[in-house]
Amino acid sequence: MQIALSTHLVVNHRLTTVWLERIWNAGFPLVEVFCARQHLDYQDKAQLGELAYWFRDSELKLHSVHSPMYSDEVWGRSGPQSVINIAEPLKSKRRVAVEEVKRALEIADDIPFRYLVQHLGVTGDELNEEKLDAAFSSLEEIRLFAGHRGVEVLLENTPNDLASAQKLQYFLGRTHLRMNYCFDIGHAHMTGSISSEFETMADRIRSTHIHDNDGKADLHAFPLEGKGTIDWAAAMKMLASRRDQYPLLLELREPPDTEHPIEHARRKAEELLALS
Repeated sequence: MQIALSTHLVVNHRLTTVWLERIWNAGFPLVEVFCARQHLDYQDKAQLGELAYWFRDSELKLHSVHSPMYSDEVWGRSGPQSVINIAEPLKSKRRVAVEEVKRALEIADDIPFRYLVQHLGVTGDELNEEKLDAAFSSLEEIRLFAGHRGVEVLLENTPNDLASAQKLQYFLGRTHLRMNYCFDIGHAHMTGSISSEFETMADRIRSTHIHDNDGKADLHAFPLEGKGTIDWAAAMKMLASRRDQYPLLLELREPPDTEHPIEHARRKAEELLALS
């Protein structure tokens, strides 16, 4: 199973080639870039140009891009207007969200990548017909825009009533959209059954998000450090059952007390692989 790292680990730092060099030097062959404007401003041509130039000569491959969740640089703290929700029923707001996702997809014009990881709805969203119709309309446009750039859109299981594994299956069955998944094990743990979420999504999983939590808060903690309650021995045997289908992609939060978090993430990846 290949290993990969999300730049979510350093999302509070501006993404520069220095960080990418550290990821490659730590031994990660694949990276997912997290679109948060304090980190990667996907509308900043100068920043994108610098990164594109580096990727052209690098063996590190951009596996995926995580679609933006907020349009501001402070994790949505500027107000509710900054939340990007492609399942927003109000058309004027939904148009703004879709356009923001399309701007992120334009990264592929400079730096090719395979997958865009997309959330369906936001925290606290409940399933209803209006939101299903809104999500369908948004995804039709986003997928067309992505397809023109050689990018496949993956839906991520998230802990809301729109996007658990079962609800994603219902959504795709209802809309007849042919889409694949990014399996987030931490989010699955918060629903109460990792194995059930995995089995529901298994055939369509094309990427993963690996992190730990206590089953309640979305901690993005390092695995195997006692800060979460996932049974990693069982989880890795489960993930290894389809080892050629997706990479083991760590999506972690930077710990305040770790001097070299990228190197530490690599060690954790090796420990996880040893369990599979």
